[in-house]
Order: sequence, then structure tokens, then C-alpha cells
Amino acid sequence: MSGQDAPINPTGDPYQLLQIVRNPDGTITRSLNIPETPPTSDPNLPISVLSKDIPINQSNNTWVRIYLPREALDSSSQLKLPLIVYFHGGGFILYSAASSSVHDHCVSKANELRVIIASVEYRLAPEHRLPAAYDDAVEALYRIKTTQDDWLTKHADFSNCFIMGMSAGGNIAYQAGLRVAAEADHLRPLNIRGLILQQPFFGGTQRSESELRLVNDPTSPLCVTDLMWELSLPIGVDRDHEYCNPTVGGGSKLLEKIRLLGWKVLVTGCDGDHLFDRQVELAKLLEEHGVHVVGHFGVGGCHGVDFHDSSRGKAFLEQVKNFILISLHK
Repeated sequence: MSGQDAPINPTGDPYQLLQIVRNPDGTITRSLNIPETPPTSDPNLPISVLSKDIPINQSNNTWVRIYLPREALDSSSQLKLPLIVYFHGGGFILYSAASSSVHDHCVSKANELRVIIASVEYRLAPEHRLPAAYDDAVEALYRIKTTQDDWLTKHADFSNCFIMGMSAGGNIAYQAGLRVAAEADHLRPLNIRGLILQQPFFGGTQRSESELRLVNDPTSPLCVTDLMWELSLPIGVDRDHEYCNPTVGGGSKLLEKIRLLGWKVLVTGCDGDHLFDRQVELAKLLEEHGVHVVGHFGVGGCHGVDFHDSSRGKAFLEQVKNFILISLHK
């Protein structure tokens, strides 16, 4: 789950819990009311962060929403801001870069971290099963690299870029990171400094201790995440596919590329989230491959706690701020 809205009742049919209906043609009908917020690019409005949408691939209806702190428009400021390319959560099947909860948190991140956020609208499953979202993520990075948009060309420091995601977005950030690490030279002048994985969404066929302990978790019950994987993974594979379980086969060979590039990886989680063990396993896997990992694993909480609990949200932003600082000073 994305963790961006109120907890759900853990008992019952996961289709009902998610308010979706599976159609005979393999698509789903989404009934959940998810408010959306349009971008606001008028500098005359009394807001701290401006936003606007830039198309990526019109045939796939993908685009990126840019969040620019107003202070960057100050004519006396010559300082360019770090760039975070962000992917929202939603179990690969729900939400949008235009969803109000996503928009509001991107505004907050841009404002608090003093960075430019590029929030990517990617295709959803099951209409577009994985790796479609990963393809869109990489395409977005190349679109940003070549953009002539003045907000990015004038105010974004392309030499200090981070790939970030929450929940399923953290999974996308990880998989996109693996892909672009293999072709980092082609991505220049965009220079990736690290990955920020906020409670990333991973799984496997063998149940972990945290999954068994929190099988009926009211925020994100196991039956719901199982259904999300069923709807998003390629047809015919199980949860030990590399898209779901990054530890299969000892991990991707591309982790060596990440190590050689010197990227740092921030992984967060809390033991009140049934995905907790998967997040800890990922951090250990990265460390075993020689990648510099910064892990923040808390007690209690739930999936998406950073969105529901303001104190935890502030603590997470402080973790990201410190992570960016150490990543910029190799």
C-alpha cells in the first residue's frame, strides 16, 4: 500500500478493501475516491512551492510534476538545488502523481529539504504490468536529462540527483536505479548520488516473521499486498521473481555497478510494518555487495507511518536531509 490514506479494515475480501473490481479483460475498475490536485505555477500566488507538469511520453500518458521552491526564483540567488526524482506508492495499481496526498507531500519535501522534486506519473498495473513502471521511470530520467524546461535548466543541480520512492515507489526507485547504474555515462549530465527508499515494497513466497506477525495488520493486511503482487507481476511468475524479491540468486549483478559508482542508499522501515523484514533484508543485501547503506529502522509504527504521524514525518525528512548532505560529500 502507499500509506497515504487512512487505515483499512483488515478483515474481508482484498478486492473490497481496495475498492477494485477485476474485469474479464484483465483490467480493474477502481472505485476508491482519490482526490487530485492540479499544479500551480503562478509565482504571484502566496505559496512557498510552485509546480507544473511536463510530458514524458504522450502515447503512454506519462508525465512528471516539477516542484520548485519559490526562493529559487529570487534573482539574487545563483545557487542551484539538488534534484530528487520521486515515485509515489500505491502497490503499483493505485494513485497518481496528481493525487492530492502525493502532491501535498511533495510540496512539503521540496519546502523542507530545499530541493527540486520531479514526481513521475507512471503506468499502473494490471493494465500495464511490471516492468512497465520501471520502463517509465528510466524514460523519465532520460527526459529530465534532455529537458529544456527553464525551471530545471536554471535551478536544478543535475550533478546532485537522487532517485526516491515510497512503498511501491521505493521498489520502482530501486529497480530504476539498477538499470541506470548500468548506463550511468549515458545519463550525463544527470549524476545520480544515491537512492532513497522509504518503506520499500518487496516480498517473496516464503513468509517472513514480520509478515506472519502482522498478517492482519489494519493498515496493510497481507491479503492486500498479495493481491497487489498478483495484479502487478508478469503473468505466470511468483513472488520470488526479481521484481518482488531482490535477494533471489544473491541479488542483482548490477549492484556491483552501484558500488563502483559510489552511490549511497537510504533504506527506512519500522517493525510495525509487515514489510519490515524485507526492508532489513534489502539493506543487508546491499551491504554484502559493498554498497554504502544508511538504514533507519524504527520501533512500532505502520506502513506509511511517515504520512500519518507528523513527528515521524519530520524525523524522516531530517534523515533524508542528512543523507543528502553525506552523499554530496564523498
